[in-house]
Amino acid sequence: MTASPDISDIPRGTGVGAAWSAAPFPVLVVDGGGTVVEANHAARGLFSQQTGDGFTEGGLPHWLAQAHGSLPATGAPAGAAVRGTFADRTFAAHPSPGERGNVVWWLVEDTDLRTAQQALRSERERTALLADISGALLSSLNVDRCTEVTARTAADHLADAAVIVAPARGRRHALTYAQAGGAVTRTVAQVEAAAVPGLAEALQGFPPVPTRWIDPEGLPEWVLPPGFDGPVGSVIITPLPGHGVPAGVLMLLRSDTHRAFTDGEEVFAGLFAARAGAALSAASLYAEQASITATLLRELLPPRLERVHGVEYAGAFRASQDHELVGGDFYDVHPGADPSKETFVVLGDVAGKGLEAAVLTGKIRSVLHALVPLSGDHRQVLTLLNDALLDSPHTRFATLVLASVRRRADQVELRLTSAGHLPPLIIRGDGRVEEAATGGTLVGALPEVTARSADVVLAPGETCLLYTDGVTEARGGPLGDQLYGEARLQTALRECARMPAGAVVERVQMLAAQWLGDGGHDDLATLAITNSAAGHDPGGDADALRDRPPRRARR
Repeated sequence: MTASPDISDIPRGTGVGAAWSAAPFPVLVVDGGGTVVEANHAARGLFSQQTGDGFTEGGLPHWLAQAHGSLPATGAPAGAAVRGTFADRTFAAHPSPGERGNVVWWLVEDTDLRTAQQALRSERERTALLADISGALLSSLNVDRCTEVTARTAADHLADAAVIVAPARGRRHALTYAQAGGAVTRTVAQVEAAAVPGLAEALQGFPPVPTRWIDPEGLPEWVLPPGFDGPVGSVIITPLPGHGVPAGVLMLLRSDTHRAFTDGEEVFAGLFAARAGAALSAASLYAEQASITATLLRELLPPRLERVHGVEYAGAFRASQDHELVGGDFYDVHPGADPSKETFVVLGDVAGKGLEAAVLTGKIRSVLHALVPLSGDHRQVLTLLNDALLDSPHTRFATLVLASVRRRADQVELRLTSAGHLPPLIIRGDGRVEEAATGGTLVGALPEVTARSADVVLAPGETCLLYTDGVTEARGGPLGDQLYGEARLQTALRECARMPAGAVVERVQMLAAQWLGDGGHDDLATLAITNSAAGHDPGGDADALRDRPPRRARR
């Protein structure tokens, strides 16, 4: 094999003319055998440092020689440009016909163009990644889900592994690990933040420490994900900014077999962390608010009712809006300390709907709960409640019906008092429906409350139904404009003789829902007190009211 010719020794020649010889970019004249026969000044300057490793014997770079060899045998150029690299510079080589069957290759440098295109592609990929991570994170308000997506995405696209350090709870931190293409693992550990440069500051939301300041060999063992292959070669530690409070810290790891993180990658990691931190913070705020809401709802929702001291209770509530859980109607059952004591029952209706009305019902229920020791005197309870409401900044009023329930042998004795509320209905064992002879003024509106109590005895199989006007004022029917009314309710209750309390409540709620159809309605609440025909168990069944989830009416 002969040595590659030195382009600097190739004569400049005049076979093609001076047009290409003075061109500002390299031009080569190549014969049919692939040998450079002429070169202009720019080509001589470019290839003056050529070595045999990068060139053919004819003096052409290998990529250009391959393109030259693929031209038609006639020597006519194919016309399409080919691209290649020399000395870390890229060129587009354009062929054109020369004299005596030679080909003139015009090498136009496009290094800057390709660099810009590569930068644009990278920026588009990063922008798409940010959009994807934002969409994936914002589609969920679950903290664990957001943390898992952040760790997995960071490991797959930004590094070999990622670690998320959550804010401290006590002296321990939740740690989430992910490796590229691997599973996400979680643990909780006591972390010495000062042992990792910049971690303590990042946990407080301060800007990240430059990667070059962090010695990977000094990282503690807990930083490495389980099964991480190889020592750490480069680390990025950046905070996850939240809404006023940091959402944690993102740590990106690369093994020593990969290149170190660049300044541009550090900047992008900060942008990624900002998106992830915002989503994690939003999820944390939502979880906190959901927990507060659940706690408050447990106090506002009516209890689930069963048997108390041998008496059967059942209740159901349906809010005016089907997507709501609470409203202005309520009921409560306060068992006596033992079977010989009366059970205090309340059903009420606060003016208004929705959460605002539910807040007032919560206050009324709290006051009534405090007045349970005085429940033997319904008039006194109503007077004290009325005074409390008049002293309250709220201008709403409420209607109530109170019941004191006691079992004696096989009968259940009731003392019923209505305060501006619909009188209870008594379902006798033979199907007759009676209206309790009680009435009075509503509470929270007038300086004094007047009320008249009624005593009722339930034989086995008989029921007393307390209900709110949402049932009788349900507007629907064939034309959608008729009230359900008390007459229809009493007619329907005749069919409920000797039914269990739960069946009576379900029947009333079902009939009201059917009458309403898809129309709007007020809150609906019903509570049934039944002397079970099957007898009673005088044992301590008052616990049936405790720690049970609320029951909503079926639609």
